[in-house]
Amino acid sequence: MAEWNECPVPSGRTSLGCEGPAVCPICFWSLGQGDAVHTAAGGKARPGGEGCGPFCCSRRGACLSAFLLLLLATLAALLAVAIILGRPPRIPETQSCVTTTNRTGFLCHDRRHCIPAHGVCDGIRTCPHGEDEDEHLCRDVPRSFPSFLLAYCGDPASWIYSDQKCDGTNNCGDCSDELSPVTACPPCGPGWWRCTPTVFKYCSCIPRVLCRDHVQHCSDWSDEYVCPGP
Repeated sequence: MAEWNECPVPSGRTSLGCEGPAVCPICFWSLGQGDAVHTAAGGKARPGGEGCGPFCCSRRGACLSAFLLLLLATLAALLAVAIILGRPPRIPETQSCVTTTNRTGFLCHDRRHCIPAHGVCDGIRTCPHGEDEDEHLCRDVPRSFPSFLLAYCGDPASWIYSDQKCDGTNNCGDCSDELSPVTACPPCGPGWWRCTPTVFKYCSCIPRVLCRDHVQHCSDWSDEYVCPGP
């Protein structure tokens, strides 16, 4: 009779998953597979080895073969998710840009889209990947903002977006975002009429579209009698 070569097992250890003698903690082959090979070679099938599946192992081995299969399946799943979702965009070193209207903007991570500064943390995801609404950027406004997005008013406790400075509109409430000494803005542009406005919204100029509309917007009525209109 052919002798059976067993793996040595420490005393007191038993195998899990089959009722035959224990297998080595590092065995990858089941006892059933070993019996099949042994029987094919002319030996006698080992008693108690019938039906022993491929995941038979000792407590110490912790089903190493099953663990490896699970690990490979997990890696494959992660790879599939990465392919489907795409690689996360690389965060650029600087996120400042100039918009098409020549105002300060926020550069999206794809480095192609430049959105207005006041579009950051406004509750609307404008960048393709939504980074203009990221939690790290919006969690503690304005302290969490990069400096290029901010402009401070005459009252240091008040702030506006940087692209709202020198836009002709009284965003600070005291016109400090439009007038010196806090802000040095260029003269009124071609679309504006310079005067002392009578409305709170403007500081030193009014839009020319308001000229000759039969409503007083300048303290001297120049918007109705002097301004040539748009």
